[in-house]
Amino acid sequence: MAHKQLKLYPSIEPYNKGFMFADQHEIYYEQCGNPGGKPAIFLHGGPGGGGNKDVRRFFNPELYRIVIFDQRGCGRSKPHSSIKNNTTWDLVSDIECLRKNLDIEKWLVFGGSWGSTLALAYAQTHPASVSEMVLRGIFLLREKELNWFYQDGASHIFPEAWANFIKIIAPEKRSNIMQAYHEIFTGSDRQKSLDAAIAWSRWESACSSMDYSPARMEEFSDPEFALAFALIENHYFINKGFLDHENQLINEIDKIRSIPAVIVQGRYDMVCPPETAYELSESWPEASLVIAPFSGHSAFEKEITHELVMATNEFAKILE
Repeated sequence: MAHKQLKLYPSIEPYNKGFMFADQHEIYYEQCGNPGGKPAIFLHGGPGGGGNKDVRRFFNPELYRIVIFDQRGCGRSKPHSSIKNNTTWDLVSDIECLRKNLDIEKWLVFGGSWGSTLALAYAQTHPASVSEMVLRGIFLLREKELNWFYQDGASHIFPEAWANFIKIIAPEKRSNIMQAYHEIFTGSDRQKSLDAAIAWSRWESACSSMDYSPARMEEFSDPEFALAFALIENHYFINKGFLDHENQLINEIDKIRSIPAVIVQGRYDMVCPPETAYELSESWPEASLVIAPFSGHSAFEKEITHELVMATNEFAKILE
């Protein structure tokens, strides 16, 4: 018998929002759903993407107390596009600080793409704070993953988008695209930096779903969004995610193997190819790996949305 395709829950508004202050950053957060429900935190992608109203809808608002925050420098957090005091471990500290401020004992951690990286880093640092995990589009920030997307890999699948992405880079500097972009972002020509930020963001947008979306391309081309997204992503990627070594998140999986987890991965994910999710699941056999056979990277593709909502519905049955 065919299962009903699960969809996003209806739109809701926050019942509480505010700012948390840390290291000269004002970090925006909001709470939605049921104040007495099962706590869950949503970790957005990028880094630098910011939260949006639709991510609230992966959770049943009658059963979940949904916490969303915009990571340092992006979304509604201030100062905008700041990379000062902005590392993986600063964000891990922010998540734990927010948990304590909201008087939450444990919460479900939900993250996709860069959000999956951050979720793993947070859970491995604070395993006692995590009840369950829902991860999507796994990204571990290893060299081969960065090379696939920013040097030689996705470029073969999206050649016309790649041509637009590298157009701003001088031919003699194209052997290291990430570094060439970094030089523009840290240079003195603000207009060139903004143009580069938009090109960087549009490249990711072009590859992030099986369905081409003019609306998504327009959103990623918005100068304010693009500036934070591109500068912060490049800052993290140039610094290899501030990890001790590139296999850190897989090597330290034993710290979280007792935490119930679902990994959802699109078969045709061109931003974070399935190999990474498979490697993670091989190291973490207790986690459930679900491959969505006709999907790309975006959480809002029908199959992936279905699997993510199914996971949060199942975990809602587990009461602390």
